[in-house]
Amino acid sequence: MQGDGEVLFLGGVGEVAVTLGHDGLSFLPLHPELGSSCLSSIGLLPKLENKIKFSDVYAVELLDEGPVCGPWNTRIVVQGKKNSEMHRFAVHVITRSRKHPSQLVPCEYLFGHKDPETCKSLVEHLSACINNEQDRPKNLMVFVHPLCGKGRGCKNWEMVAPLFDRANVNTKVIITKRAGHAYDTLASISDKELKKFDGVVAVGGDGLFNEILNGLLNSRNKTSYPPTPEGFGYFGSTEKCQGYKNDGLNNSTPTSEAVNVMLPVGSNKSDDHEPLLSTGQSVGLDISSLNPNTESSTGDQVPSVSFPNDWFRLGIIPSGSTDAIVLSTTGERDAVTSALLIIFGRRIALDIAQVVRWKSSPSAEVLPTVRYAASFAR
Repeated sequence: MQGDGEVLFLGGVGEVAVTLGHDGLSFLPLHPELGSSCLSSIGLLPKLENKIKFSDVYAVELLDEGPVCGPWNTRIVVQGKKNSEMHRFAVHVITRSRKHPSQLVPCEYLFGHKDPETCKSLVEHLSACINNEQDRPKNLMVFVHPLCGKGRGCKNWEMVAPLFDRANVNTKVIITKRAGHAYDTLASISDKELKKFDGVVAVGGDGLFNEILNGLLNSRNKTSYPPTPEGFGYFGSTEKCQGYKNDGLNNSTPTSEAVNVMLPVGSNKSDDHEPLLSTGQSVGLDISSLNPNTESSTGDQVPSVSFPNDWFRLGIIPSGSTDAIVLSTTGERDAVTSALLIIFGRRIALDIAQVVRWKSSPSAEVLPTVRYAASFAR
């Protein structure tokens, strides 16, 4: 739509000229005198804006024919009808709360037109523009802790689930039944199944997030152990230790036969960044081969999923007793804010530390205990 744009009816405002640009939708009231002294009826919107950025839109819905209210305390005739039934569509956006600036609030613009094809065409165009936002997830695995925070897990998921449905984000929901349920599920899931998802979401507290993190990494992280403490031998034979290969960047990574073998003390492995895991570039991972949208070049063979990589993400919807991870990232202990950030694919850098508890003696025939802990880089 160029020039004056298409004339639509906007709820709470009246007739507007709508124009689509490369980064959003703009509208200009045709009768500003009717709405200049009245409050906007746009749901939950604290301030009327005359431009909607695609980056702030999380969903567009084609609605059934129904009423669209005009400006408050006015009765006007629009498009041949007196403020009555018309074909409608809703544009769902986010705005900032005035009382809590770090909190996101969902709101909607309700548009109407007498022609159903006009509404349908606009919805298709807007949906295509939103789908061009590449970082937004399409498929998520969701773990819900039903007992955390005095039962807030299920309540919070019931509250935010409609947001994911409206945004066309597919979710596979698993209600945890015991401690370690999320860990066992992710540790045992096949790479083929895991690659169907863009990420995993925890609806719970810090403990559930920790379960998910360790379930993903304990069986898939290919980074070797930190150097053995002085005076300790390494577990396994010399042949297994030779299973470590050098990737040309002075970072040794284990082969599949030597994942659980510790490096000898005299190894030339650089430990400048230990115990933090290296980035995808520093360990020589081919990120494109790990992307679920990239077809394998070897027919039906599914590339293994290893970490770190650029496409998989972790999310958390706060429902625990402390929610320290969420407070340190979003600054707001609000389930709706976290859900919207996940839907938009917003990211923050995540440092993962490998915590190793060594054997009690060099001769002990047990592997060290390995756990992973997360902190967020600012």
